[in-house]
This record gives sequence, C-alpha cells and structure tokens, in this order.
Amino acid sequence: QVYKGLDIITNKVSPQEQRLCRHHMISFVDPLVSNYTVVDFRDKAVPVISFDIFARDKIPIVVGGTNYYIESLLWKVLINTKEMPSSAPRPASDRKVELEQLDSAELHRRLSQVDPEMAAKLHPHDKRKVARSLQVFEETGIPHSEILQQQQEEEGGGPLGGPLKYPYSCILWLHADQAALDARLDKRVDDMVASGLLEELRNFHRRYNREKVAENRQDYQHGIFQSIGFKEFHEYLISEGNCSPETSALLLEKGIQALKQVTKRYARRQNKWVRNRFLKR
Repeated sequence: QVYKGLDIITNKVSPQEQRLCRHHMISFVDPLVSNYTVVDFRDKAVPVISFDIFARDKIPIVVGGTNYYIESLLWKVLINTKEMPSSAPRPASDRKVELEQLDSAELHRRLSQVDPEMAAKLHPHDKRKVARSLQVFEETGIPHSEILQQQQEEEGGGPLGGPLKYPYSCILWLHADQAALDARLDKRVDDMVASGLLEELRNFHRRYNREKVAENRQDYQHGIFQSIGFKEFHEYLISEGNCSPETSALLLEKGIQALKQVTKRYARRQNKWVRNRFLKR
C-alpha cells in the first residue's frame, strides 16, 4: 500500500476510512520504482513513529499486511549498510538489483566464497536473499552472518534477531478457522471485481506495463508489479481485444481463480509467520 495506484487490488484503506483517523505510509512511492525495500520502509516509518506520533503523545497502530515489514519496525532485524563503518567502496547504483541479474548458481558461488555460513542457510535459487547477503558483504566488508550474530547477541536479542525497538509493544492477531478464512478471502476477491478491479488493472496495464510487455521486459518480481493480483491477470490483460470473447472470458475466470488461490496461500504463510516469528520470540 506504499505505492500509488492499484487501490482495489491492494485493498488500500479508503479515503472515507482515512478521514476517521490519521494514516501514514500510504500511496507515496511511484509505481515505477522497482527497488523500494523493507529497509526503505523501516527508515521512513521509524521516524514517523518516534518523532511524530510519540511526540504528539499518541499511540501508533501498525496494521498489515506484510508481516516482514511489521517485524522490521518492532525488532532490530535489518541491516542498514549506509550507517555502518566500512572500508569497502560504496557502489553508486543499486547493487542488489545488479546482482539479481546474475545466474543463480554464480550468485550462490560468490556468496559461498565470502560468507559460507550464510550460503549454507540460503537456497541457491533464492536470488533475492542471496543477492542481499552479497550486497551486505560488498558494502560493509563484513559477512552477513556475522552481523546477524552480533544482533542476536545484543541484550534482548535471540535466535530470530535483535531486541525489541519499543519495549511496550502489544501484538493483536485475529485468528480465524481456516475454512471461514478461505470463504472470506474468496468473497473479498469477488467484492474487488464488483468494485471495479478489472478497470483498475486495465488502466494500470496501459499506463505502466503494456510497453514493457511488448518489449518482453515485464518484471513481476519487484515493486508494485509483484503485488498479489496484478500478475495473475497477465494473460487476460495482454490478450484482451486480441482474442474471441469466449477466450477472454476464460482467461478472466482463470485470473480470478488464480487470485483466490494465491490470496489463500498468502494468508496461510502470514499465519505461519506469526506463529514462527512473533509468538516464538
């Protein structure tokens, strides 16, 4: 929800709801920005919490969503290489994006040479995490695994990372029976379609993605394009107007069913994350 656009597919809080209380960190990143990361989110959100909300004697309520982003606000689990002393030269461009262009085997081989402990933990095909670990080493001169170990050894730290940033945090987790949750998620997708999802996707595709598709350089792994709901309708969007109405209808239904499946799968991962990363600390 940090990205501008795709309000329906990201289930963004409505303008009416935003008027009920002050909201932050919504619709401020350009959709074409592909290298916005959880570190960028953390670096912008923490000052809002510490120097704005707390300064007004208010209690921040973090709602999500992507649990990894919430975790980045609650615990010291991320590494900001910009703040770390290093003798290594600073790359001018986004090094992680450059590294992700390499072959998976080559990426993992490079990591094995400089940080064998981290390489042993990461799957060779998990390019994003492997690239991140390599980036950390290149920008700090310190193995990623060593920095994480230092975090864990801090007072209040543990196997899952460093200590809490805010010691009086309260986590509320709304748990639901899986069958009931699945039914609600299916209805949520149907409600999205009824609220204008297809027109939103068409407009966004025309503005930001059609040219990339024509040049075969579409990227559904970074930025807003990795959002659940956009890539599931890829076939429908690129074929609309170029196939029979019957085929278009089939592709539309295929996209809707794919969206329902991936939404339910994501919800299961979220629940697993809460159990493993939040409740076990």
